[in-house]
Amino acid sequence: MIRTVRFHELGGPAVLRIESLPERAPGPGEVRLRVQAIGLNRAEALFRRGEYTQKPEFPSRIGYDAVGVVDAVGPDVRGIQLGSRVATIPAFLMSQYGVYADAAVVPAHAIAPWPESLSAEEAASLWTAWLTVWGGLVKQGELHADDWVLLTAAASSVGLAAMQTARAAGARTIATTRKAAKREALARAGADRVIVTEEDDLVARVLEITDGRGADVLFDAVAGPGFDALAGAMGSGARLVLYGYLGGLKTPLPFVPMLRKGLTVRAHSVFRTTNDAKAMSEAREYIMGGVQRNAFRPLVDRVFSLDDVVAAHRYLEASEQVGKVVVSTQS
Repeated sequence: MIRTVRFHELGGPAVLRIESLPERAPGPGEVRLRVQAIGLNRAEALFRRGEYTQKPEFPSRIGYDAVGVVDAVGPDVRGIQLGSRVATIPAFLMSQYGVYADAAVVPAHAIAPWPESLSAEEAASLWTAWLTVWGGLVKQGELHADDWVLLTAAASSVGLAAMQTARAAGARTIATTRKAAKREALARAGADRVIVTEEDDLVARVLEITDGRGADVLFDAVAGPGFDALAGAMGSGARLVLYGYLGGLKTPLPFVPMLRKGLTVRAHSVFRTTNDAKAMSEAREYIMGGVQRNAFRPLVDRVFSLDDVVAAHRYLEASEQVGKVVVSTQS
């Protein structure tokens, strides 16, 4: 029997249950791994509440990011060996394949490397964050050296990955946070400048930092009503990339700034990368190269046990973390 996290109704963290389910063998095109660590994502909290792009089918599994050791390979699977240390990527339906468990069966195309230089907790924090950054900031954001990159939700695992990616490309970052308590932590994590939005005039500060030109790229996890104001902080020809909607799905289009400054607004989903074999090959090479050069290294904020998964989700939604919230199955 395998400890598996499922939920039978929509709601807050308390709806998550740890259940004992029979272990199953992988079918055609599937792989099973013994899970060592699980990286939590905001998408999973939205999924649990019924606010995600995927809808749960009850009883629903949950979770995208896990690392572990392959202990079974299904028919027709090639190139994945028993005993390999691997990670999973978001390339499946959570209801069917969610990885919050001691052992997880996932499609073989959802397997990625576990870099040797990273611990289990770090490796569980790598792939969703950097795949989002590669597709959203590097590709759609057309990241260039000397760009000023404006980041919202900068203390998230994606925000921190964006800082490291921008620095590796020769760009500079302006990290925004609502909480003054995160200012120093974001500076230590690599932000070139930090703006606390509850204290500072965001537009005025961005223009001051950039000597009046405005930011070149916006990488935005929030969207919602504040998106219009963010456009005021952008420079001529800037690229605005939305990859999340923590501020709500109703997002005003900043039409006047778009006209006046020649702005482009783009939306990005990590599935645009994970569902495209060619893009995944390019992204995998880019990310593994960054890890090998020690330019990319995930920051883990806190590790919970699988038995404390409800507390882990409460902590995730409290937005106190700087970096990834991780659940360990090792006890």
